Amino acid sequence: MGRHTRGDISYNCGLDAAVDVVGGKWKPLILWALHDGTYRFGELRRQVDGVTEKVLVQQLRELEADGIVHREVYGEVPPRVEYSLTPRGQALNTALTPLGEWGAAHMEWILDVKSAARGAA
Repeated sequence: MGRHTRGDISYNCGLDAAVDVVGGKWKPLILWALHDGTYRFGELRRQVDGVTEKVLVQQLRELEADGIVHREVYGEVPPRVEYSLTPRGQALNTALTPLGEWGAAHMEWILDVKSAARGAA
């Protein structure tokens, strides 16, 4: 495998690099919401239940900077902004699909384990 470094950024493997791009609670959910098309900010916020406006803005900016999300600003009054996946974002979403399927298949078990762990604490 080997370590890959550029400037002050370093990854141990491909999974390390991928998790850096999609890590956290909200980014995978944003990607999943965008899988079927283009959304305006308010529509996207409704799709990602529980995310705050501040966090959604921050996560979208990071995903845009990483080349995963495309932000289109239309010169209208008021301005219209739409978000969609880039081809690289679509590929990442496809890669996350088996993880989502695993989670769905094991959700009850995950809930049991997490609930038991919290009850024991």
